[in-house]
This record gives sequence, C-alpha cells and structure tokens, in this order.
Amino acid sequence: MSDSPTNTLSTWVEVPKNSDFTIYNLPFGVFKNKKLSPRVGIAIGDKIVDLSVLDQEGFFGNLFLTEGIFLNEFLNDLIALGKVQTRKIRERVQQLLLADNEELRDHSIRGKVMVNRREAEMLLPVKIGDYTDFYSSIEHATNVGKMFRDPENALLPNWKHLPVGYHGRASSIIPSGVPIHRPKGQFKDPDIEAPAFGPSRRLDFELELAFITGKQTKLGDSISTAEAEDYIFGFVLFNDWSARDIQAWEYVPLGPFLGKSFASSISPWVVTIEALEQFRTEGPVQEPEVLDYLKCEKPGNFDLKLEVYIQPEGQKPSKIASSNFKYMYWNVAQQLAHHTVNGCNINVGDMMASGTISGKDENSYGSMLELSWKGTKPVKLDSGEERKFIEDGDTVIMKGFGEKDGIRVGFGEVSAKVLPAK
Repeated sequence: MSDSPTNTLSTWVEVPKNSDFTIYNLPFGVFKNKKLSPRVGIAIGDKIVDLSVLDQEGFFGNLFLTEGIFLNEFLNDLIALGKVQTRKIRERVQQLLLADNEELRDHSIRGKVMVNRREAEMLLPVKIGDYTDFYSSIEHATNVGKMFRDPENALLPNWKHLPVGYHGRASSIIPSGVPIHRPKGQFKDPDIEAPAFGPSRRLDFELELAFITGKQTKLGDSISTAEAEDYIFGFVLFNDWSARDIQAWEYVPLGPFLGKSFASSISPWVVTIEALEQFRTEGPVQEPEVLDYLKCEKPGNFDLKLEVYIQPEGQKPSKIASSNFKYMYWNVAQQLAHHTVNGCNINVGDMMASGTISGKDENSYGSMLELSWKGTKPVKLDSGEERKFIEDGDTVIMKGFGEKDGIRVGFGEVSAKVLPAK
C-alpha cells in the first residue's frame, strides 16, 4: 500500500475537504443500520465500504479469507488473521477506490457496497479482553506532581526509568456517542473530618490515544521494542473519564479504582499503524538513559494533532485544548515492551491507553485538572460560561489527526454527554 506522501492518490469517492477519512487512511470499524446487521467496514469520506458485500461479490477472491469474516460484531477475528492479510485487505480496498479503477466504480453493486456514514450506528470496534492505562506524558505527570506532592520534586523517582501504568477494567469502555452518568463515590475534603458520599463534584476528561494489540503471546514470553509494532494493529482516540475527588481519596495505596472505572469513551474507527507511518517523529530525549530493554532503534512517536471541546447543552462546542501525541515521553513500543517484560501475556484486542497527553503550554494540557489547575483557574467557554470541571449536560468532544504534505489521516472524534448521577 502506498502510504508514502510522495505518491499522490485520488479517489472516485467524494471526500470532503479536511476529512479525516482520506484514501490514505482507510480505518476499520464495525457498524450497523436499520437494514444491516453488525459488520466490518472501512471509512472513506462520508461513506463506509461494506467489506462483507465486497467479499460476497468476489472482490477479495485471491485472499482466501474465512467465510463470513466481515459479518462480525467485532474486529478481533479479522485482526487475528495477521498483518499480512489485513494489509492486503486494506490495499485491495484502496486499489478499488482509486479514481482510475473502474472495477467497483462502474459496477452495479457499488450502491450496495457504499453505505452512508451518517445513517450508520458505529459499534465498539473490538471485544476488549484487557485494558491497561499508562502515565506517559512527562508534562502531565509533572503538573499532577506539582499539584498534589512537592513542586520541587514533582516526578516520583521511578518515573524516568519505566513507563508507569496500571491494569484497569475493560467492561465500561464504550464507543463514541454513548452518554455517561456522573459517578458516585466517597470523597474527603481537607476541611471535613470523615469522608462523605455522593455524586462526583470534580468530573474530568483525560485526552489519550490507545493502541489495540493484534497478536497474542504465551505466558512467560516478552516483546522487544524492535518487535512491538508488529503486535500493534492500530489506534483509537481515548477519553479516560476521571472523578478527581473520588480518585484523590481512594488512590493510596493501590491506585485508581472507582474514580476511573465508571467509563472510558473511544472513537469507533481503528486507524492502522501503517496509515500513521508518515507522521512518525522523534520523541523527547530520555535522560537518564533507559535500560537496554527499553531502548529503541527507530523514532517511536507520531506527530498527531489533538483537540478537546466542551459543548454545554443547547450551545456550540468551545475548543479548550490543543495538544499533540508527539509530546509523549514513553512511546508505544516502550509501553508494550515494559508491559510484557515480566512474561505477562497479551491477546488480540487488548487495549493500552497512553495516559493523559499534555504539552508544555497551558492550552495544551489534556485534562480539566490541569487546565483549571485543580479548580483555581476557571476555563472560559466561547459563550462566556466558565468551567472548573465537567458539568451535567456537557458533551466532551475529542478530535485527532495527522497532516503532512497535503495528506490528512485522522480518527474522526470521540464524544460523550454527561448525564446526572443515577
């Protein structure tokens, strides 16, 4: 597949200007509509290519695919075919969509293959067996350390030596568009003697990207940084909702629990790591030098612009943050190498999130905790309203894309509305 910006590709599909879903992207997702059962599709412009129809009509004839592989509620079985096969599927679809290829363009089946994206309901793309959340932005970790610990020693002693992370729950990861209820739990303010119980008063988002694993390993095996990207199928935007007051009271000594486990929202289209290749870039210099198993031979960061919006009920969205995935101190290869170095096995469809992505500038912080500096600096919206944390009725929207040499590859968006506590 030509993912190189030196080869300009055009398609017979009408792709709106600034669309994330260009001929260079072709992400995988699972969708349904009023007439169609859940199935695998590829996004292009405002359309979805129904891969099951292409398969039934013989367009993948030389790939020897398992029968019904695209009539699935999840991508797991497709991903498990391996990168050789999934690359060939994506390459074949790209070939069929090229402007000068009449195979599908002039075929009577075209109308059945091309589904309107606005008429489709996007589903959770993978059956997630396990979920891990990292803490890999040095700016975010430093900000949190300044707020809650010693400003002079914001980072804990281990932070620059290993990718800190925790193993979370997978059950409450939901696709974009599904609303969440404000969580309830215990919290203890400094001015009260005993903890109180009730709806969280400090509901927050966390701007993250997550990768999905595409191969399994056996218990006891580990993955090197050199091999890591062979095990990464693709990426989604990830909003790791957080209840800061619940989290602050519970996290010592074992870490996040109820303050995180109530919901995480993901974008429905999985952008393959191959589609992001042209946005690869060097990460920050790592000082002190990392241990050998965490050293990387090639750049492991990606220059992907990220944006966060808050939309109060009945109003237009206000952009409140602009960040970039290239800021991450620990890259995805290091995360996966560290995750498995003790022999922990991974499975197809596991999800590993980056942790909050913050930059150096105040407008590049990836959480309300940082943007409002623990509630002391309210964030102004376009309407004139202010926010310290997320309020009931607010919708949080995250977007992400790479743009280089006139080529754009993006994730669409992940959004969710906050409903009152049940």
